[in-house]
Amino acid sequence: MKVTEHIAQAEQCLFSFEILPPLKGQDINAIYHTVENLLEFNPPFIDVTYHREEYQYVEKAGGLLEKRVVRKRPGTLGICAALQSKYDIDMVPHVLCGGFTKEDTENFLIDLDFLGINNVVALRGDAVPTEVYFKPEKQGHSYASELVAQINGLNKGHYLDEELKHSHTTDFCIGVGGYPEKHMEAPSLEKDIAFLKQKVEAGADYIITQMFFDNQKYFEFVKRCREEGINCPIIPGLKPISTIKQLSLLPHRFHVDLPQDLIQAVEACSSNAQVKEVGVEWCIAQSQELIEAGVPVLHYYTMSRSENIHKIAKAIF
Repeated sequence: MKVTEHIAQAEQCLFSFEILPPLKGQDINAIYHTVENLLEFNPPFIDVTYHREEYQYVEKAGGLLEKRVVRKRPGTLGICAALQSKYDIDMVPHVLCGGFTKEDTENFLIDLDFLGINNVVALRGDAVPTEVYFKPEKQGHSYASELVAQINGLNKGHYLDEELKHSHTTDFCIGVGGYPEKHMEAPSLEKDIAFLKQKVEAGADYIITQMFFDNQKYFEFVKRCREEGINCPIIPGLKPISTIKQLSLLPHRFHVDLPQDLIQAVEACSSNAQVKEVGVEWCIAQSQELIEAGVPVLHYYTMSRSENIHKIAKAIF
């Protein structure tokens, strides 16, 4: 079933979450543990992230550097197939511009269609760690709106080979990312919402937001989106803070602000165990306020660790 169909049929706020593929060399059992720890809250769908390649430079004899391509978290397609079969839950793989040509994207989508996976989240993706700015693949997409257009085109039977006749039409439900505090590369929130509208006009069916810790920023973001004619569901994405280090790590990596009350509460902690409790309580309060405001889904970023998400969901659902 499509994400939008789950939302349309729901009588109350839904629970969903995102997981990471395990690092190369690890097995899927950790993923099973995460999912099974959260099954009691009846997630109708689960997101699975995709991680593009990274570049490593290895010094060789004579001081020469050899460039090696490394993919640290392969397995998105296999995880989606395994989980959907094992638990009968709709899977939502992420599809990126970065690391994909248009042909790669088409083939990936064909594989998903063959597996009966008809939900995706279309993202541009980040630059590789060795680059300051995002660079698309040759014959790849530069923007998520272009990726959405390709997926939507496949839904209409438009393949890259224009000579194909009587082509099969896919039926993907397309999610995209939204940024209540704006994407780090956007010059303003207004411009970022204009970019978001382009993705919706290209065929996106719903939006999942970047994490935020101040609900007012989500409410204001939704208000501005509606004023600009973006009327699809906007699902809030939440992540409980869990370590003292995240006070600096989260703003640096995800470009989000932390409320002063949360900062002070974390700084008063003497251990990460105490920080986890603060993070859980803060996220419970966020979740309760968002449900009261009528959000369709609460979507949690687990980082494939489910214990704190379980505590939050137990208090909410």
